[in-house]
Amino acid sequence: MLRIALALACVLCLFDPKAASAWGYQGHEVVGSIADQLLHDSAKQHVRDILNFTTPELRIAVPWADCVRSVVADIDGFEYVVNPEHFEYEVPCRPFKSPEARARMEDYAKRNWFNCKPVACHTNYHFDDVAIERDRYDRKYRGTNDHDLVSATGAAIAVLMDKPAPTPFSIKDKKEALLLLAHFVGDLHQPLHVGVVYLDADGKLVDPDAAPENPATETAGGNLIQDQNLSLHHEWDDIPTDIGEAFTRELLDAARSVPPSQGPIENWPAIWASDTIVVARDAFAHLSFVPIRPVAPLYAKWSVVFDDHDAYLRSMDAIKRKQLAKGGARLAELLNAIWP
Repeated sequence: MLRIALALACVLCLFDPKAASAWGYQGHEVVGSIADQLLHDSAKQHVRDILNFTTPELRIAVPWADCVRSVVADIDGFEYVVNPEHFEYEVPCRPFKSPEARARMEDYAKRNWFNCKPVACHTNYHFDDVAIERDRYDRKYRGTNDHDLVSATGAAIAVLMDKPAPTPFSIKDKKEALLLLAHFVGDLHQPLHVGVVYLDADGKLVDPDAAPENPATETAGGNLIQDQNLSLHHEWDDIPTDIGEAFTRELLDAARSVPPSQGPIENWPAIWASDTIVVARDAFAHLSFVPIRPVAPLYAKWSVVFDDHDAYLRSMDAIKRKQLAKGGARLAELLNAIWP
């Protein structure tokens, strides 16, 4: 899949990691900070014991899975590499700069590099590509697999519940599982990390589950759709500027009103993904797309046209706030359920 090639290129070529990181680190920290406020005493103590960070625990933990993207492979092995041209990328990764923390990231990347195709498998744990024509997550649909975001979230949950991580995941302990889970739950609530559009060469919608497989129709979660100088995916990664990097009273109140999840804990990632697919329909509503020609490799293939740009931005703002609140609420709900 082209999405996989893009993720691999981000790792090997040190492209801007924010282009493939749901919410950017600020959004993930907001999700983590909401969850920190909603943990019950037992869950809070388990989180503190496992992570052994200074408080707030989850807010510090959430960027870890994206920081691992800075690990590269060469003939000498696996190494965490700081991009000398963009030291700002290291801001959310500062809590993990000790030799021991860097070694953990390198070890995790190594164990999750060749375990599925293509290499750098762990970069594929962050997304699904389910067409917005679907109304739920189901492994029978295009854009899902055994190492997608839903599966990765389930693997982290399994380890925290004293079960082995299923194939192909390698998660060595509960600290690694919690670092991953805190991030993946945030990813599950960024609409373009779960639900997407597939487009033909003329920019018309294609239903990938009703047509022969065609990688040329993939939009890579909106990364191949351009709005001026940014991808549509990148625009959805950015959170409203007034929120900052932690919970607001408004978001915390919204999180407290999120309905409880139903059914076994193991089913929650798929249930949440199904909810996000429906939200993604609104993220792509009132948009049309036109091809960009010629298309350079690994760059945008379509540009976006808005029916009403101002109205779209207002809708985007509201959706982002709602999804951030749901992400924080559900991360706390999950940990409270694991450690009641």
